[in-house]
Amino acid sequence: MRSIMPAAPALPPRLHLLLPFALPCAADAQYALQDLEKPALEKLLDRATLAERVVGEDFQRTLPHERWMARAFDATAAKNGAAADDEAPLAPYMMLADGADPRDAIWACVEPVHVQVAHDHLVLIDPQALELSTEEAAELLATARPLIDELGIALSAPTPLRWYVSSESLGSLAGAAPLRAAGRNIEIWLPHEAHTGARSRAWMKLQNEVQMAWFEHPVNVAREARGLPAANSIWLHAQGRRQALRRAFALVLSDAVASRGLALAADAQIGAAPASFEALRRTLAGAPGAWAAGPVLVELDMLSAAFIQQDWHRFRAGFAALEAHWFAPALAALQRGELAGLALTLCGDTGSATLNITPRDLRKFWRRRPFTSLLLE
Repeated sequence: MRSIMPAAPALPPRLHLLLPFALPCAADAQYALQDLEKPALEKLLDRATLAERVVGEDFQRTLPHERWMARAFDATAAKNGAAADDEAPLAPYMMLADGADPRDAIWACVEPVHVQVAHDHLVLIDPQALELSTEEAAELLATARPLIDELGIALSAPTPLRWYVSSESLGSLAGAAPLRAAGRNIEIWLPHEAHTGARSRAWMKLQNEVQMAWFEHPVNVAREARGLPAANSIWLHAQGRRQALRRAFALVLSDAVASRGLALAADAQIGAAPASFEALRRTLAGAPGAWAAGPVLVELDMLSAAFIQQDWHRFRAGFAALEAHWFAPALAALQRGELAGLALTLCGDTGSATLNITPRDLRKFWRRRPFTSLLLE
């Protein structure tokens, strides 16, 4: 008689959901969350144990979810001597995810951006709003490459949408994440020497020459004719050196290049972020061995663009989708005992909060932690 093997479970014992920009500040909450129905999330938070709450500071140059990922994989700046303890030197891991080998050099990520002239200052727009195609980026890169070579700066461009540069002349530059500076006066966010605060002459020279070369570039002329913003500058950030990491998760499902790179460097498996909790089931059922050695991280980046653009109608729609497609099914899975544990890391513009929930915690009806208690001032 043929024995029938039991089906592999469709969920890992431990699941961690990372949610960038899911935690608006208290001042914005009245627009972002007022009267928004989120019973599943509220119940999860009510019963959860608060594992970590990081308030953060207004002028940190990286984003809370970036710093959280760097800490989780032990890739912090304090470890490799880069800018400051709160920074996330992610460029070498981004480079790895893009298909290039960072070796042991210090690399920084460079991206084409649009800088808008305001009344008396310059403003960086959300890089996603630029909607630069790979073909357009390749043409702009071809123009910029000789300028970079002339300065003796090593260039790797596994994708024309993101370049990586390495040079002693760039020193230990600290640059701000594009989304950190987006929508703001760029003056305080421009790259500077981490230890002295001085501007890098080499970077300023390169940036100025690229800006001049791209002025009236055929790509930008065609874009402006279509009513699109021009790629009129470049932005440097995430400088650091690759280090040996600890494997915080067995499987990382994310569309963020930095998160995927950290996972690869730590010998974890990676995949795309699922569209829903049920899609996660299908993904894991198809690869049961992927998470056998540890927990699974899913990064759900559904709110970033709306948050950065202060589009609270769109933000609320995204939050409602998270409630329906993630929080409610995850709560049901916990109630059925299909998950041994669920962790939520909710991030905002400056800080984050991580909470842990087990099936046993759901029976602790006396616990109460409203979502508003996590909001930052």
